[in-house]
Amino acid sequence: MDEPFSALDALTSINLRDELVDIWSDRDIPVNTVVMVTHIIEEAIELADRVLVLSSRPGHIAGDLQIDLPRPRNKRDKAFSEYVDKIFSLIA
Repeated sequence: MDEPFSALDALTSINLRDELVDIWSDRDIPVNTVVMVTHIIEEAIELADRVLVLSSRPGHIAGDLQIDLPRPRNKRDKAFSEYVDKIFSLIA
């Protein structure tokens, strides 16, 4: 999925992210992997178990982070903020 929530209003985006997590975690639906591109760091941490950070030209993997936070993820959690800071440092 390439920027699937970027053109949506905030409330719709939140609801669809929750829906995506529900679908992905439903064991009756055979979805093992979802690949998503986003420029929103918080969205990546909220949804992903693994975040690949790409550099600008020339494009290469600048970071590969395993997101080890329980679901549902709390954006106010200190560990969540630490992941945000780590990813931001990789792209800054």
